Amino acid sequence: MRALSSSDFLDLWERGFGLHPVDQGLLILGAVLSETSYDSLADWSVGRRNQALAELRSTYFGPSLHGWTSCERCGEKLEFEVDSGAFVRGAVGAAGNLSEAIVVKGRSFRLPTSRDLARAAQETDSYSAAIRILEACSLGTAESAAWSEEDLEEVGERMAMADPLAEILLNLRCPICDYECNPTLDIAAFLWAEIEARAKRLVFDVHALASAYGWTESEILSLSEQRRAIYLEMVHT
Repeated sequence: MRALSSSDFLDLWERGFGLHPVDQGLLILGAVLSETSYDSLADWSVGRRNQALAELRSTYFGPSLHGWTSCERCGEKLEFEVDSGAFVRGAVGAAGNLSEAIVVKGRSFRLPTSRDLARAAQETDSYSAAIRILEACSLGTAESAAWSEEDLEEVGERMAMADPLAEILLNLRCPICDYECNPTLDIAAFLWAEIEARAKRLVFDVHALASAYGWTESEILSLSEQRRAIYLEMVHT
């Protein structure tokens, strides 16, 4: 695994700006797992991808994920803080055999990958997206069948049992209306937002130090974080 430098964070942000979170997640993994091809990463199960992203997030930003979402009932801002290490360990312990096919109503399915998520994202509603994933993950050459919402739910539950980190659900209660909700934590989008924030801070640092000392971007980014912080403190005093 390759360590990311300050220059790498800026390069990631520039290359991934405007991409879909699925593509941004693969871009992050490709930057640190340079020995693994993009095609191979795209074929990982979603849970395996999320586990790797959570571990990377813990390495560069710490294990505690702090953020906020809105109550689905009243719109109140709900803050949350979770330990990425804890939910990764729990999910890995509960995971089934990732290579074992899932059988429902006599049909077999593999686990969804990033490729499947990218295709499903093109649909305009959740039902069509679920059907798109189900058909993409279907093994064999059987003709398409009509699937009820109950069938989709059963397949989804079986996939979740086999690959628990494919969907990370938070357990929150609104302090205003007492509504309990389980929003999804998109670890790829969460990590990308933090990478973007770090990259913007680096751009600000480069601008401040280049203006004060006339140094080039590469010279400034080669400084350790501690030394760069000392110079910035001097600039702002």
